[in-house]
Parts: sequence; C-alpha cells; structure tokens
Amino acid sequence: MPRLIFFCGHAGTGKTTLAQHALTALRQRTGESFCLLDKDTLYGDYSSAVMGVLTGDANDRDSPLYLQHLRAPEYGGLLKTARENLALGVSCVVVGPLSREVRAHQLADRAWLGVAGDVAVRIVWVHLDEAEARRRITARGNPNDAWKLAHWDAYRTRLFMPTAADYPELLLYDNSASSPAQFEALLGQLAG
Repeated sequence: MPRLIFFCGHAGTGKTTLAQHALTALRQRTGESFCLLDKDTLYGDYSSAVMGVLTGDANDRDSPLYLQHLRAPEYGGLLKTARENLALGVSCVVVGPLSREVRAHQLADRAWLGVAGDVAVRIVWVHLDEAEARRRITARGNPNDAWKLAHWDAYRTRLFMPTAADYPELLLYDNSASSPAQFEALLGQLAG
C-alpha cells in the first residue's frame, strides 16, 4: 500500500527539514522507498524565470500576480507528479505550504486528490509561533522571502492555525522545540 504524506505549513516552520528527517526514518523503519516532492525544488527555478519575465523580480513568490497565476499550476503539477508515483506503487512525501488546500479540507478528500483507495494519506501541519517563523525567515536569507518580509502585515493575514477539532485529518506538529519523543510519536502515526 503506497503512502502519500504531506508536510504543510507556513513559511519558516521547518517543513522541508522535518520531512527529510521523517522520510529517512520512515525508510529505515518500514523498508519502503519514498519519493520526496518539494514544491520549491520542483518549481523554484521555473517560477523564478516566469516571475523575472513578468515582473522583473525573479524572487517573487507572494505577490498577487504570483498567487493568481502561478500558484495553482505549481500545486497541480506537484499533485500530478505524486499521483504518477503512487500509481506505480511508490510512496510520496510532498512538501509545500498548501494552506488553501488544508483550509478547505481538500487534502483529506480522496476524490479531489485523485488517489486510489489503497493509498494511505497522512497530512502533517508543521507550525510554530509567528514571531519565531519570522525570525527564521529573516535568518535564512532566502530571496524568495523578500516580499513576505517587506509586506509582513499583508502576508500575515494569510496565516492561520488549524485546530484539532476543526481539522481532525491533520497531524499537528509544533516545530518550535521538537523533542525526540515528539518526533517518534509522529513517525508512529505516519508509519501506522
């Protein structure tokens, strides 16, 4: 049974690092192979080229133009790539904010995802305090974050924290001070 595991959350929460650690641990625990599909790796260079042509800012990933015209095709391609791998029996770890999709409960909707009934779907929402996320975004110095930092008040209106009661499909993971026990508990939920 292939697995489709999402690591979602806002910028600066440590989604990619957590997903990479989890993938390595899951591979050791289960003996299964996994395909890592990170939105930024798959579409970062493409989006840079397009935004550079359209706006002159190759690092724009948050302006209304990007959100209106490039976001949906990026996520569509990400999910199509996952579906192709799953159809071949290859488990996938998908990394990306996916906040709109999480908010709309779409990642828990097999029909919307287009995955077979034998695919085990898990959704991890990685979060931490907004101030810490902003500090991490600033410290990492990624040019793609420039718009967020320059327009923080506008950007932060898109931030939300799902609750367990409203989003029972999510595995909520506080990444502010992750302990070995917390990580092990997450692995147990993902491998189960």
